[in-house]
Amino acid sequence: MRIAFDAIPLLGRMTGIGYCEAGQVSAMTRLHPEHTYQLNYFAARQLAQRRRELAPYLGGHVTARHAFCVPYLYRAVSTFVPIPYSWFFGRNDLTHFFNYIIPPHVGGKTVVTVHDMVYRAFPETVRGRTKTMLDMGLVPSMRRADAIVTDSEFSRSEIVKYYPQFAGKIRVVPCGVDLQRFHPVEDAAAIAQVRKTYGIGERYFLYLGTLEPRKNLERLIEAYAAYAKSMDDPAQLVLAGGKGWLYDGIFARVQALGLEDRVIFTQYIASEDMCALMSGALAFTFPSLYEGFGMPPLEAMACGTPVLVSDAASLPEVTGNSAVIVRAEDTDSITQGLVRLATDADLRRRLSQEGLARAKTFTWERSAGMLYDIYREVLG
Repeated sequence: MRIAFDAIPLLGRMTGIGYCEAGQVSAMTRLHPEHTYQLNYFAARQLAQRRRELAPYLGGHVTARHAFCVPYLYRAVSTFVPIPYSWFFGRNDLTHFFNYIIPPHVGGKTVVTVHDMVYRAFPETVRGRTKTMLDMGLVPSMRRADAIVTDSEFSRSEIVKYYPQFAGKIRVVPCGVDLQRFHPVEDAAAIAQVRKTYGIGERYFLYLGTLEPRKNLERLIEAYAAYAKSMDDPAQLVLAGGKGWLYDGIFARVQALGLEDRVIFTQYIASEDMCALMSGALAFTFPSLYEGFGMPPLEAMACGTPVLVSDAASLPEVTGNSAVIVRAEDTDSITQGLVRLATDADLRRRLSQEGLARAKTFTWERSAGMLYDIYREVLG
């Protein structure tokens, strides 16, 4: 087979979509070298940088094909004018698009990954131009697709809820976790150095992700305030990650509750610091209201960190019984979860061990194997 991948999510500062593609593509090309693979990408500037970014995926049976065009420009124009994708990248047996949209006239069979329905469930958290493209392009894209891949059974149910006409095309392929990138750090000096870098105390709860309303952080802060009042020596709450949308209320809630000395905002965390930051935490907290899969809790489990998640969306599906699960919209429930984790060392040890074991079942090899079966199904 000749299989092509849309490589745009692999370029620049990667998001969760990019890491998902990177894991699946790397494992796929390694497990099935009998096929040839082509990474397609648009770029009009920083061409040398783009080639360096794709270099880890290339070699022998894996090549890259470049088209000179601004990626967003092609995506925007092709929403209105059906400029054939095949003009730029030729025809392959199958082309997989990992970011919701299949452009017109690809040539050959097509697969698209629709990671979640955040754009329908929480439209206020989606960029205006992204929402416009999905409004105009998602239904035609799913109509063009020979198969629609999504990350969890929850996301499958959400797609069916909003677009029942495509139910028969949907296949679930869970994400994996890179166990070389995410692993326990036992070097106390390395953990201490990371704490010093980000101004964090010795004991802390950690949240790592985007600061935005659907992550349920205002309720987490309120729950933390109640926890802190009940403890003689409360751990800090570290909220690490970049600002998303409508984040002002998160900072305002900290100020209103007088928690400026106990709640630490670190913003961007360097990739090389993540394992030590997670490994040093008392527990990882992720009480999100909506997740198509929820990679951060799984990455924390791979670091041996006890995890608290909400009962919402796909999170219980990912963590199973290896986490403290709280009610997403119940502040008291979240407070009780924090107290349990802070006071029960045996619980933390058990969750650490069980989390490590569960994370090892979510491999990119397993994910790529399931995806390969879908390719074979599509190609007959």
